[in-house]
Amino acid sequence: MNISVVVPLYNEVESLPELTSWITEVMNKHKFTFEIILVDDGSKDGSWEMIGKLQQNNPFIKGIKFRRNYGKSAALNTGFEAAHGDVVITMDADLQDSPDEIPELYRRVTEENYDLISGWKAKRHDPLSKTIPTKLFNLATRRMSGIHNLHDFNCGLKAYRKAVVKNIEVYGEMHRYIPVIAKWAGFTKIGEQVVEHRPRKYGKTKFGMSRFVNGFLDLLSIFFVGKFGKRPMHFFGSMGVLSFLAGTVCAIWIISEKLYNIAHGLPPGRQPTQNPLFYFALVAVILGSQLFLTGFVAELVARSASERNKYQIEETI
Repeated sequence: MNISVVVPLYNEVESLPELTSWITEVMNKHKFTFEIILVDDGSKDGSWEMIGKLQQNNPFIKGIKFRRNYGKSAALNTGFEAAHGDVVITMDADLQDSPDEIPELYRRVTEENYDLISGWKAKRHDPLSKTIPTKLFNLATRRMSGIHNLHDFNCGLKAYRKAVVKNIEVYGEMHRYIPVIAKWAGFTKIGEQVVEHRPRKYGKTKFGMSRFVNGFLDLLSIFFVGKFGKRPMHFFGSMGVLSFLAGTVCAIWIISEKLYNIAHGLPPGRQPTQNPLFYFALVAVILGSQLFLTGFVAELVARSASERNKYQIEETI
């Protein structure tokens, strides 16, 4: 199979007929063998019933329905597991992504040997309240990830080599940073393609302002997991040792100062417990010990959360 198109959706019943028809038309025009995997993330508007009707007339459509709303990352990860195509295309269900971009995305992955091509909506139809924070997040992600050639990490329209989606795990709300996850997994040939951003035709956006806070936290998380996920002791242990040493040095300084005064018959001065440095040393030693122990615990639990990406699938057609 040439292409698997994975479409996560949540309450997009109005756009599904036009979207699937458009994708099928493009695929047939270019003589691709394909499948359309629609992952219903717990919709309440009849989207699943619509998928069933569409499948009756289009054998290329496959549907997966979650029992409740898990989020876009869960839908993408489940779609990746079900995909069979040599190239996997992801796109949103709201018709803001154009299926006409698929042939060029496929060509670049197959002929130019890219692992991942990410879309870039250079001209967006979004308000400034969305575009400005998005640019800031993309700037921060470029600097932290080292992927300097991407302008829009969160664009829903992407193309992947099959090996990429079968070897990465997308959970929580990490769909914003799939290129970063792919890079940490060893897929480093990542490219970009300018794509059309179409105005939303049906419904309304499902993401509120909280996505910016969540996005920042996810960026910190993916950066930490990417660098220290396999060796958490290197992070916590290093911080713990530095803190413990700083506290020890301060304690030795206080004790040495006291002994020096006694040895030379000088006034004893204030008691160690009256010295602010004493409390700094105490806190630093305790904190250092806790960080060091945290590193040991993190080493024990690393990669042990085998159920973190399991979802209840109510029905599959």
